[in-house]
Formats: sequence, C-alpha cells, structure tokens
Amino acid sequence: MIEPFDDTFFMKRALQEAETAFEKNEIPIGAVIVVNNQIIARAHNLTETLNDVTAHAEMQAITAAANFLGGKYLIDCTLYVTIEPCQMCAGALFWSQISRIVYGARDEKRGCINLNTQLHPKTNMIGGILSEECSQLLKRFFIEKRNLN
Repeated sequence: MIEPFDDTFFMKRALQEAETAFEKNEIPIGAVIVVNNQIIARAHNLTETLNDVTAHAEMQAITAAANFLGGKYLIDCTLYVTIEPCQMCAGALFWSQISRIVYGARDEKRGCINLNTQLHPKTNMIGGILSEECSQLLKRFFIEKRNLN
C-alpha cells in the first residue's frame, strides 16, 4: 500500500533521520524539508560529530534546502522536525521565511513556544504529529545515556 503524502508520511521520514542521529550517539532529532511533496533536505543533529552547538537538525536542514533551492528563503516549504524547534532554530526559521513548521513532540523547557519566540508572520506551525514516537526515541536515548554513566 502506498502511503499518502501527508504530515504523518513526512514525519516518519524525519523520524528516520532521528534514528540515524541516535545511531551516531547524537541527540535523536531529525528533520526534513519538503516542497511540492518532494523532500529537498534531510538532516539530523550533528552537534557532537561537528563539535558545534549550532549543528541542530533544523539548522542543517535549512542550509541543505537553501542550497537545493539556490536561495536563502524557504517560502512554500514545510519543515518536519521530531521535536519543537528551540529558540535558535526558530530564529533561523524566521529569517528563512519558511511557510510551515510541523513538529512531533513538545519541548517544554527549551522549545520556542514557551520561550515566546516569534516566527515569521506568514509561518504556520502545528505540532503533535507522531508525538509519542518522537518523544519515546528521545526518552530511550537519555535513559541509555544515564545507564552508561
């Protein structure tokens, strides 16, 4: 059976990226950017690999999408990310003028919603897509980290 191109379909692709991050011992957050039902960027956290606090999945995806499109604006694009963007990523998404952000799980402590970070006025954001799967992967990662230490 062919899956329809909907938010769940693309969030599953972001979850695949998060699994890749998990395998690399990175905090398992994944992202994809889509335009016209085509994935134009795939990314996951690389903060440990690159020794760079800004190497979040969203930041990596923004750069890849801009390179693909040949411009810095992501108008008519949708970001799918497994956890609500942090303040830094939300700021970069503001400047990219991305049209839509779809996230999986909330980040109550560091997420852009509780921190009242402004998104671009034309950006729509929705959450809760595969929230349980997204949060379980993060929980599993941190439980394993604690058990190793």
